[in-house]
Amino acid sequence: MRTLKDKVVLITGGAGFIGSHLAEGVLGAGARKVVVVDNLFVGKLDNLDAIQDRIVFYKEDAADLHTMEMIVRKEEVQVIYNMATMALIYSFFNPHTAYMVNVKIADVLMHLLRNKEYETLIHASSSEVYGTALYAPMDENHPLNPTTPYAAGKAAADLLVKSFCNIYNFDVVIIRPFNNYGPRQNMDGPLAGIIPATVRRIQNGEAPFVEGDGLQTRDYIYVSDTIKGLLAAYERDHLRGEIINLGSGVEIQVVDIVKHICDYMGYTGEIEYKPERTADVKRLCASAKKAQELLGLACEIPFEKGIVKTLDWYMQ
Repeated sequence: MRTLKDKVVLITGGAGFIGSHLAEGVLGAGARKVVVVDNLFVGKLDNLDAIQDRIVFYKEDAADLHTMEMIVRKEEVQVIYNMATMALIYSFFNPHTAYMVNVKIADVLMHLLRNKEYETLIHASSSEVYGTALYAPMDENHPLNPTTPYAAGKAAADLLVKSFCNIYNFDVVIIRPFNNYGPRQNMDGPLAGIIPATVRRIQNGEAPFVEGDGLQTRDYIYVSDTIKGLLAAYERDHLRGEIINLGSGVEIQVVDIVKHICDYMGYTGEIEYKPERTADVKRLCASAKKAQELLGLACEIPFEKGIVKTLDWYMQ
């Protein structure tokens, strides 16, 4: 098995929710240096407080080729984890940018890899590339049917990365996380996910809401399980060119997620039902078989435990 010990690792989007947890995980794996590149569009320096004296931080745009080339050369980067993106909900405010940011960053990273500026890429995709499940659980051969510009950008980036990998035999693994949750997920503004947004509304004395009938399902994976999968994607041998889902294999209705939060917070009022969100995915449920076989990943945190850990963190 390979190891991240003594490696120089760069994380795009490393001040974000998943990225900041990954930075801690990479340091815990013994990396010699962790470089974080984040334009702080959604990411926060506060997310890196616990490790700020152990990382090198650049407030830069990972979609800028010359900037990334400079950083990779200066810091002598060997491994890149590409976690940078814009939230799915951004598709409804700025669809073109929500699409293009994913493609541009992937293009930059392929350019640098082709020029041998670094060695290995672990590329984070999204379950949104699949769209609504045609069958469940959804394995890595499920057809791609992105329904939003964000998802289309993720799918296009995956195809770009995979095509370069096919031609040049690059050392690349594509990881497709399903719905992540846990401490540090953004709860500010219109781009917040359903869990932190619901917490915020109840704290502010507002009624929580669901869009549509709330019966749409999601596959939630606790962030620490995702980090284990991302670390294993580098450390396990013979994964070059693989695409691997990271999910729990359990689907949960959106309305039940909101009810979990209401129960925890002692909210007994009404849940509002708003019109269905345009292009919303109806069903997501991952097949975890490939992750188990290739990464040795078995999700350790069931939703019932993970949601309490998450809400405890928000309350504190």
